[in-house]
This record gives sequence, structure tokens and C-alpha cells, in this order.
Amino acid sequence: MGKLGNRTAEILLVEDNEGDAFLIESALKEAGFPSRIRHVADGPSALEYLHSRPGGNPIPDLVLLDLNLPGMDGREILAQLKGDEELRRIPVIVLTTSDNPQDIQSSYDRLANCYVTKPVQIDEFFESIRAIAEFWFRVATLPGPN
Repeated sequence: MGKLGNRTAEILLVEDNEGDAFLIESALKEAGFPSRIRHVADGPSALEYLHSRPGGNPIPDLVLLDLNLPGMDGREILAQLKGDEELRRIPVIVLTTSDNPQDIQSSYDRLANCYVTKPVQIDEFFESIRAIAEFWFRVATLPGPN
């Protein structure tokens, strides 16, 4: 089970593209790590979920964040998340189509834990998601609940 022990990984997926969200969720399931994925399609919904955690949902173990979102982009979400005392320890993986050096630098300036450009080829896309899951749930030690 990796560093989570017997616990199910809690993942917040912030992705407005339904097709990409489906592929990410499918790849995570295929990777074989027990996880519960909460999917929101925009920035305000992500922040609302993180602050209210409806139904007593725990703080996510990992956030997968697209940069180009409607309403409030991923950069702003990242800055708010990392500026919040309760939420800043959550690892945030920027998972986006942009390979623009300014986007990469800007994400790390806002304390992203990792930046991954979504591969175009489906097999490479699945491999990238499996590698993210492998690293964050088997290799890395996550901070856990506050």
C-alpha cells in the first residue's frame, strides 16, 4: 500500500476538461492505489470544497490542478492554497497542457510541489498519471492530517 498504509488516498482533481478528468481518474484506478477522487471543474468550487469539506470529507492527500480554468485560474488557486495555514502542506501537482516556461516558473514561485505537462499520446498520459501515483503514494511520505 505504500506510505499511506491501509488508508485510501484522498485526491482532489481540479480539471475543467471532462475528457481529461475521465482519463486521469481511469489512469489512477488502473495504477492500483486505493483512492477516492473528488472532481471539481473550476477554481471557486475547488476552494469551496477545500474550506468546507462537505460531508466531513478529510483534507485531500494530493491536489491535481489544471492551470487554465474558467473563472479563477490554477495559479490563483495555488497561491491561495499555499497561503492558507491549514491547507498549505497539501502537495499540489500542476497537471496542465502548458509547457510555457513562464507557467512553469510561476507555478513553482507559488510553491507547486510538481509541474507535469499532460502528454498528448494516451499511453504516455496514462504512464504519467501512474508515475505520479507511484511517487506520491508509494515513495513519498505525505504530511497527513493537521
